Amino acid sequence: MAGCCSSVCDFLLEYDTPRIVLIKNRKVGAINRVVQVIILAYVIGWVLVWEKGYQEFDSTISTVTSKVKGIAITNSTAFEERIWDATDYVIPSQQENAFFVMTNVILTVNQVQGRCPEMPSKRTRCKSDHDCAAGHHNAQSNGVLTGKCVRYSEKVKTCEIFAWCPVENDTVIPKPALLGAAENFTVLIKNSITFPKFNFSKRNILTNASTGYLKSCRFNRKSDPFCPIFRLGDMVQEAGEDFQRLAVEGGVMGILVAWNCNLDQSASKCVPKYTFRRLDNKNFGETVSPGYNFRFAKYFINMSGIETRTLFKAYGIRFEVEVFGHAGKFNIIPTMINIGSGLALLGMATILCDIIVLYFLKKSNYYKEKKYKFVDDYELGIESQDSYGAIQNSGNTP
Repeated sequence: MAGCCSSVCDFLLEYDTPRIVLIKNRKVGAINRVVQVIILAYVIGWVLVWEKGYQEFDSTISTVTSKVKGIAITNSTAFEERIWDATDYVIPSQQENAFFVMTNVILTVNQVQGRCPEMPSKRTRCKSDHDCAAGHHNAQSNGVLTGKCVRYSEKVKTCEIFAWCPVENDTVIPKPALLGAAENFTVLIKNSITFPKFNFSKRNILTNASTGYLKSCRFNRKSDPFCPIFRLGDMVQEAGEDFQRLAVEGGVMGILVAWNCNLDQSASKCVPKYTFRRLDNKNFGETVSPGYNFRFAKYFINMSGIETRTLFKAYGIRFEVEVFGHAGKFNIIPTMINIGSGLALLGMATILCDIIVLYFLKKSNYYKEKKYKFVDDYELGIESQDSYGAIQNSGNTP
């Protein structure tokens, strides 16, 4: 036990200091230089140059507004001849960082509250009044059951409901989309960003843009990549989708605006980069309730003084505008931290070479003897006393 305590005390009270040993071995020397070059290339090339380790960074804060323009004309059984403008197909007129454009619709006109047969389904078909429980309804119902079984058609009977009648029939979606002309509609996206740490602000409408330019320009990645006016069909096409197919049942598109700025350069070089992608699942055959749709109604009082509504089941494309990015500017603190980290990494070359020399070379035992030297203070004291005593004895010798 005493020996164990003595060993622990020796370990706690001993001190080691580096010893420099110059090893003239070409293979180890070559490995040492190669590792040092790799570390220097990583620190200088990747950390400092590519990742701009000499800068501090800040994330963007942004606001987005949009304005859609374009007209379409339809001439179908439900609508007859009708002109549609932005007030009709942009629903609602303003959203936060998004806008919806209606591209297809199922219309149910002149609905009034009353009693009528429910749409045929396994749940609503009946043979007698006993099959229709009065007062029953659920989330899938168009109304409340009256308890009667009535004729829906010559061959089909369904339960009668109290609801907005006639009920909507959305089993057949118009193809092609009624508002397929929306492909040529345009949207103006106004985006303002701020990097608060650097007190830097900018808009996606560049300072040299004139009113005449904004009236005529259209975004084109090659010829005009900074125009803030986008054709809907072009955005969908860049995302790899077919607008007319997407317009039938609707979907969700993403407009991605990236602001990655180097504020050590001129502010004019801080410009947005636009990309587009489909956000919802486009495989309609593998998706339950595919696309994007919702219902809304327009109410009025008919000639008989009865409240009446026109029900719209609107299919369309919801465009989500996502703004992201960061800005960097030189700062001495991250520069010194990254340089210091790089210098510390150079020590890895020495550690790697030590492992090779002391454990993998044939002369590893020889190199260990040269690298490590053990000095025991106790033994040194005995040797000193012995030497002093020898000197004294030699002085007393006649």
